This record gives sequence, C-alpha cells and structure tokens, in this order.
Amino acid sequence: MKKIILASNSPRRRELLKQGGIPFMVNPSQIEEQINTVDPEMAVKELSYLKCEDIYKKETGDVVVIGADTVVVSNGNILGKPTSKKDAVKMLQNLQGREHEVYTGVTIMVRRGEENIKKIFHEKTKVVFYPMTEAEITDYVETLEPMDKAGAYGIQGKSAIFIKEIYGDYNNVVGLPLARLYQELKNMGIESREW
Repeated sequence: MKKIILASNSPRRRELLKQGGIPFMVNPSQIEEQINTVDPEMAVKELSYLKCEDIYKKETGDVVVIGADTVVVSNGNILGKPTSKKDAVKMLQNLQGREHEVYTGVTIMVRRGEENIKKIFHEKTKVVFYPMTEAEITDYVETLEPMDKAGAYGIQGKSAIFIKEIYGDYNNVVGLPLARLYQELKNMGIESREW
C-alpha cells in the first residue's frame, strides 16, 4: 500500500477517512484559498488541485496525495467560510427556509516510480434548511461552530436540527465525498482500505 497523504487540516475530512478505514497521514497545504471564478464546479476543482499539487511537489517517492475543497452555493453566489460573526449571520439568513447546493472538489495525485497520475472530480449535493428565527441564527453563530465552515454551518453538528432535506451524498456536505473517493482510488489501482 502506498503512502496516502491528506493535504487538508480539516478534522471532518480526517474523520471521514478514518470512518472508511483508509490509512493516511496529514500534511495540510498552506496555499491561500482564493476563488477566481463564479463557477462553483471550477472553483472547488481548482482549489482542490492547488492544495494537492502544493503537497505533491514536496513529497518524494511513491505517494498518493488527496486535496479537497468545499463551497456552498445559494442563489448563484459562492459562500466560503465566514470572515466574521456578522458574515456568518448574513450567510445563515440567506440559507434559511430554502434550498442550496454544496460542491466539493477532490484532486488525487499519484506517483508510482516514474509514473504520475492525476484525477480531479467534484460532487454536488442539494440541502434544504427549515426556516430559522433571528434568535436561532444568532444563538447558533455564538456557538462559533459556523466560523470554519463553508456556508457557515456544519451539517454534522448543531445545525443538524435545521436541515429539512438532503439530495445526494451527505458526506459531501461534511466535506469529502468518501464513497466516490474510494471508487476513484480503486479505479486508479490503489488499495486504500485496511479492513
């Protein structure tokens, strides 16, 4: 089995890889996450690629590097991580009572001897929020849970009580489409589970 590196410091992505029994090490990319397009598919693919490439270039020998990036899209607008509590409140006001999409881009780079292989893909999941009162939004933001999450919420956390419906891969909303990742690794000839 090759060395697998997650180019992310996200505790949610680490938890998902552990859940799937995929052995990995963490070496988070330090690149600045700057979105240069209004197309969410292109944005998450580009950012996942840049994160993955950053770590891939620093590694030697046979290696598998996984980079990922997640954004929330509401009314055609890309929502990254909130920059302040006020920003988080604004995002949640925009999301409450309606449907939005969550995009996660994933890049896999593999080095086998002289061979270099790259795979880039994305997944999209639709999420519907129940209506939220201003007090619910403010109280949720005060927990600080939204502050490091795209769209200002974590579906696996306290905001779960506001989620009405989900269409697609739940894990994609958490931050990593685990099943699709496993299938892509398998298709690349990489044995990635320990059980």
